[in-house]
Amino acid sequence: MASDEYGGTLEGASVLVIDDEPGMRHFLTKILEPRVKRVAQAASPAEATKLLDEAHFDVVVLDNVMPGKTGLEWVVEQRRKGFYADTILITAYADLETAIAALRAGISDFVLKPFRANQILGAVSRTLDRKNLRRDNTLLRRELQGGSAVQMLGKSEALAKVRGMLSRLASVPTPVLFTGASGTGKELAARQLHQMSDRADHPFVAVNCAAITQDRIVPELFGAVEGNETLQPGLFLLADGGTLFLDEVAQMPEPLQAALLRVLEDQRIRPEGAEREIPLNLRFLFATNADLPKAVEEGRFRADLYHRMNVVEVAMPPLKDRSEDIVELAAMFMQQFSTALGMPALRLDAETLLKLRRYDWPGNVRELRNLIERSVILGSLPEAFAGHGTVDGPRAIEDLELVTQRHMLHILDLCKGNRAEAARRLGVSRKTVDRKLAAWAAEGLDISVI
Repeated sequence: MASDEYGGTLEGASVLVIDDEPGMRHFLTKILEPRVKRVAQAASPAEATKLLDEAHFDVVVLDNVMPGKTGLEWVVEQRRKGFYADTILITAYADLETAIAALRAGISDFVLKPFRANQILGAVSRTLDRKNLRRDNTLLRRELQGGSAVQMLGKSEALAKVRGMLSRLASVPTPVLFTGASGTGKELAARQLHQMSDRADHPFVAVNCAAITQDRIVPELFGAVEGNETLQPGLFLLADGGTLFLDEVAQMPEPLQAALLRVLEDQRIRPEGAEREIPLNLRFLFATNADLPKAVEEGRFRADLYHRMNVVEVAMPPLKDRSEDIVELAAMFMQQFSTALGMPALRLDAETLLKLRRYDWPGNVRELRNLIERSVILGSLPEAFAGHGTVDGPRAIEDLELVTQRHMLHILDLCKGNRAEAARRLGVSRKTVDRKLAAWAAEGLDISVI
């Protein structure tokens, strides 16, 4: 069997081999070691228990017949402690009684003695495929319930600074706190950071802290042992190897603040009803639209947790500070919702684009997105944004004169009509501003200050 045949499935996996025969342990290790991230050996169930107390394994390859305790007895015992690894049982006796006991113990696969190398590799590959499929299905359901995300779009200087910061942070595991008003794209920036990192092939799991009730904190995040033997993984374990994004952290209940602080310090969790802690490999990202330092000062948020979270802060700019992105965003949202809803895209003419650019957008990108979605559904834009211009499509977006017009009027709005100040900000003469405004007014354009 070629060494790379299972590479896409096995690479990155950690495997524990448990067998009392040295020759069998070495044989299994020799097969697996070139193809997986890590292989550990245990000569007895007791030795395996110690290894599980120290590290987590994706798959355990276990001989059933060993001195003192069978493999199945050991698995049942470990399930009660919190045993998360999928297990492959090696046995020479495939009788019905053993098969039933194995199913009850949650064994993932059987390999019968004698066996060949490709049988072991096939069993490990199938087991990892099922494990990853379960995780991906669970996370996909959460994604669908929460709505799909869009790309962080725009060419403004404010957004370029954010992208530059994300590039610096992509290669390090440092916690990051995203701050900014609601609707500024904190989760999108966190997703982009995840995609730029070496964890991009692993899960990105977003959690709204305000939506978790106190009685569900432990099972939802940490997992729980059910039926006294089966561990149902929480979001921490489902995200293992990837990135966990905790949103609305200012609304985090106090018990979760205390529990999260310990996880950040130890990178270990203890599921509800489990005796064993499970090590994690997670990057933590956080977000809030609240004043966290004020919450700390008022005693509503733990100071020690705040300092653990706020190693690096990325402040997301409001849409009014990246107004040159509005036209591009509006065009993208229009195409997106027209396709998703199966409805005609609305006409974005030069007048509409100018009105969109000059509006203040207190609800930021989310408000713009919602406006476009609502307009597509209703078949028209609100009167405040309706336009009657003859230029639309790519020309309305890209025409240099129209781009200049939108930018100059936006700056004039920011300067509250002060043409001298607007000229200074634009880097042109006052006469140039006066001449442009007079020409646009002659064309019937409303140049009054918003």
